[in-house]
Amino acid sequence: MKNNVRIGTIGVVLASALSFTSSGWAQDVQPNILFVLADNLGYGEPGVYGGGIMRGAPTPRIDKLATEGTRLTNFNVEAQCTPSRSAFLTGRFAIRSGTHSVPLPGQLDGLTQWEVTLAETLSDAGYSTGAFGKWHLGSSQGRLPNAQGFDEWYGIPRTTDEAMYPSQPGAKAAGVPFMHIMEGRKGEKSSDLEVYDLEQRRLIDGKIVERTIDFMKRSVEADKPFYAYVPFTLVHFPALPSPEFAGSTGYGDFADCLAEMDANVGKLVDAVEKLGASDDTIVVFTSDNGPDPTFPSQGTSGPWRGYYFTHMEGSLCTPFIIRWTGHVPANRVSNEIVHSVDTFTTFAKFSGATIPQDRAIDGLDQSEFLLGKSDHSAREGFPVYVADRMEAVKWKNWKLAFYGEERDWWSPPTKLGVPLIFDLISDPKEEYGATLSPDGWIGGPAMEIVADFEKSLSLHPPIAPGTPDPYTPPK
Repeated sequence: MKNNVRIGTIGVVLASALSFTSSGWAQDVQPNILFVLADNLGYGEPGVYGGGIMRGAPTPRIDKLATEGTRLTNFNVEAQCTPSRSAFLTGRFAIRSGTHSVPLPGQLDGLTQWEVTLAETLSDAGYSTGAFGKWHLGSSQGRLPNAQGFDEWYGIPRTTDEAMYPSQPGAKAAGVPFMHIMEGRKGEKSSDLEVYDLEQRRLIDGKIVERTIDFMKRSVEADKPFYAYVPFTLVHFPALPSPEFAGSTGYGDFADCLAEMDANVGKLVDAVEKLGASDDTIVVFTSDNGPDPTFPSQGTSGPWRGYYFTHMEGSLCTPFIIRWTGHVPANRVSNEIVHSVDTFTTFAKFSGATIPQDRAIDGLDQSEFLLGKSDHSAREGFPVYVADRMEAVKWKNWKLAFYGEERDWWSPPTKLGVPLIFDLISDPKEEYGATLSPDGWIGGPAMEIVADFEKSLSLHPPIAPGTPDPYTPPK
């Protein structure tokens, strides 16, 4: 049981009382949360992670945010857009929620109403909740953000590559309904705005920033803590900058998009400061998964190898910066393992919200670690799923891979007869996998994670993709 608690792969997390008076923070103080999620931003893009000018675009605002807070170098996400967003918002690995893969068009997609999102838990705790950007967790009425705990939302229900469809004559001639930018409020149906075409693709992140700033301002004026979930559409393909930034770097559209993203982060942070809410606001900047390998929108995973839709570090490791002035240590860098599911549990703890007790929650409470009261993460490892396949497991600085490398990310890779062992300290690019000798001893603790998680799945059977509402868990 001790190992299960540390790894966080089985069981139900119970809400508990919380007091951090020694750090100047107590439960009755509810911090605002500004959570900025980039789309397909690789680990090696921001300057503070080795990119910036190396990628043709300095990122001074993101870099400054890192010096004002804590920067993680071993923050892990799911391998695709939809499962990553599901994990952030539910604290559950996406294999549990029927969201383990990016859905194909025409399917019933997204989270069932049975899932409890962070927005729902924070709303119940008295927060104003707003989502501004790319959703990708359900595109039908009843599965959009305003039906999943958000008071209001603005953005796109699915993904940015659909912005290319209105420009394709065949799609127009066939009468295909194009995706629209949408908006909605809790208790009401969401409504269509403009068709999301290539022109709107260039403009939408600027509008996301404007809507977010307005939401934060109204929340502060109403004296309510806010949760602003801001999933940018940049730098997902087609990576097209706004007219303001087009040509600004001299290194093409992708670099221009990096410059635009950095400026947008700066605008959001500046707005928090103008509202006088800096000390009361947790600011997070991270990404949903590793980079896209598709030219000309390809990104870089920095010191790692691989890209999204794989079990390699380039897919799993993304930037993660958290600032909470006076609470989270400034200018701190840590290589401790943290997973995206942990943000759900940790932010619920910070806000005094109640965590669901009727389901498996995989997120671990990282409050002690993020507040600098512990040098160590609450997590030692986790199972690595790509779609519905457990392709690897991470434990400390090791990875046990059950499948070979992926090149065509829509097709399953080859399952290995004997797992490969990678020491991510001496072999960060995962080039020299061993079978047994000399590091076979790591198989024991790594496979314990697998066994615990598989036991958890038998106790809490996963929801199948496309499951309609209402969903009732089996007893």
